[in-house]
Amino acid sequence: MPLLEEYLPFFVEEPVVPELSDRIGDVVRSTSIPVATGERLYSRWDFKKVLESGVAVAQPTSPTRGHLGGTADRGHGGGVRRLAGPALPARTHRARGLPPGGVRHPNLLIQEQSLGIHYNEGSDLLDYLVDPSVFHYDDGHVGLLTAPGLGIEIDEKAVERAAETGHRWRNPVWRRDDGSQAEW
Repeated sequence: MPLLEEYLPFFVEEPVVPELSDRIGDVVRSTSIPVATGERLYSRWDFKKVLESGVAVAQPTSPTRGHLGGTADRGHGGGVRRLAGPALPARTHRARGLPPGGVRHPNLLIQEQSLGIHYNEGSDLLDYLVDPSVFHYDDGHVGLLTAPGLGIEIDEKAVERAAETGHRWRNPVWRRDDGSQAEW
């Protein structure tokens, strides 16, 4: 990471696997790049440990990404507010790691999106909008939504069709060219 400092990255995400969260403080102290973590932490106590290490960005995620199944925000120990909200030191920001959609979580440092990415085929956020062009990227950013309400219009027929079909989402298995397994 020190070799990347001259490029001024916004932050580095998940530099250690959750099993080594006790080492994240070493990473934080080794670089001037802000460190983000938390997508695979499942309790307030897991978050407490990494927040005390000086991470700059807490990333509570939800099981819609396939971690636990169930409803968004509640599967990981009670949601964003319960996991990281009260425990966040003043210097720590929140970034939502909920790429399938983030239309209901304002006031964050950044919102991860995976619009149009291969693992969302058949269940992309854009599949459920009357006008998906509201999420058009311009220079890596989506403009401020200006329509009433959340700024989007849900295609209710598409939602009903999806509800009738149901889902059986599982973490995808990706392989590199050499056959080794890749992950998120």
